[in-house]
Amino acid sequence: MAKEKKLVEAITSMEEDFAQWYTDVVKKAELIDYSSVRGCMILRPNGYAIWENIQKELDARFKATGVENVYMPMFIPESLLQKEKDHVEGFAPEVAWVTYGGGQELPERLCVRPTSETLFCDFYANIIQSYRDLPKLYNQWCSVVRWEKTTRPFLRTTEFLWQEGHTAHATAEEAEERTEQMLHLYADFCEEVLAIPMIRGKKTEKEKFAGAAATYTIEALMHDGKALQAGTSHNFGDGFARAFNIQYSDKDNKLKYVHQTSWGMTTRLIGAIIMVHGDNSGLVLPPLVAPTQVMIIPIAQHKEGVLEKAEELRGRLKDFRVKVDDSDKSPGWKFSEQEMRGIPVRIEIGPKDIEANQAILVRRDTGEKITVSLNELESKVKEILKNIQKEMLEKARKHLNSHIYVATNYEEFRDIVANKSGFIKAMWCGEEDCENKIKEDTTATSRCMPFEQEQLAETCVCCGKPAKKMVYWGKAY
Repeated sequence: MAKEKKLVEAITSMEEDFAQWYTDVVKKAELIDYSSVRGCMILRPNGYAIWENIQKELDARFKATGVENVYMPMFIPESLLQKEKDHVEGFAPEVAWVTYGGGQELPERLCVRPTSETLFCDFYANIIQSYRDLPKLYNQWCSVVRWEKTTRPFLRTTEFLWQEGHTAHATAEEAEERTEQMLHLYADFCEEVLAIPMIRGKKTEKEKFAGAAATYTIEALMHDGKALQAGTSHNFGDGFARAFNIQYSDKDNKLKYVHQTSWGMTTRLIGAIIMVHGDNSGLVLPPLVAPTQVMIIPIAQHKEGVLEKAEELRGRLKDFRVKVDDSDKSPGWKFSEQEMRGIPVRIEIGPKDIEANQAILVRRDTGEKITVSLNELESKVKEILKNIQKEMLEKARKHLNSHIYVATNYEEFRDIVANKSGFIKAMWCGEEDCENKIKEDTTATSRCMPFEQEQLAETCVCCGKPAKKMVYWGKAY
């Protein structure tokens, strides 16, 4: 087995170089390839299939709350983008512009969609007239373009896939309720499907979305102790409505502005899966999101009846996403490929197993080998996949909890940032000057003000003034 493993290219160990380990896994698990445009990636079948499973599960959860899917144009006229000052200023450095079309210079520049708030606002202004038209609960699945200076597959790319929800409501209370509802939907999805525990909370004024009244976030902790923003939900209040004149006639026949929300998740989630669950053999995928949940590997497949038995097992396991690797590679090579791709369970079946009416099931997450009677195969596979999903979340939660620290003064805070990795809980006065100083001194940033507040101290960890909020801080991707 050890010798055969060398048949598959080795990957850099995460202990040696975490960034290189990540790149090796992304490439050698065949999730992406690099394109001829800097910062743009080609999603290969192994990578896109993970996104399809994410999309399928999220889409069902959205629709269960009344959300409908639409699709907006890719291009935004410059005049439309300019209508909301804070919003355009927030995105200006990342915008890609189209200035020519069909060989002719355009009369007005077109922005390649970095996000679609302005498009939805223009649309809502046309279709919302009465309280009877509300709420509008729309989402779109699309790609966006942001001209990033530094890129890394899945985590930060020039073009990426995402969903963006945009809703319009009659009251501020309804908008706030929807904003928080979608954030909790995201967090539940990440924990239940991706097996990634989340810290839920509100962004500071400095870190909130450009043009939003409030931004809520879910923050995950990667294996190397850095934070990753996994999803955001924004309450726009009536700011965009006023800029775009989105008004409706209420029951009392008075004109009022709508209140809006926006929320999104991206292919960055695939990067989170890699960095939370992966190991030095490659990907480790939670069963609920794995494109292939079970790989059947015939042993001595040239012998009579082995391939036929493997196909028979595949047919019996039709309730799962299952494949048979009947290539002419050696079993050791196949094992390594299955491990690199993160397939949760492999089934080894050979002549001796057939004779004994058994199969060997191997868990990708722990490497545990389990001998199973073929009479119990379906129930055992179901049970093992369920246990893998549950235990992967438990392992990730244990890692998260063991990397959360408390600092009550600045010396303690700086010492933790310098010598440990993870989240730091500390009190904050609410002033942006302290946020800036902490970032300048330590490179740690405010990740969120959690919903569940704690009074760790009376004063701000940085300046010593009276504290207003407990904040999670950390270095982040």
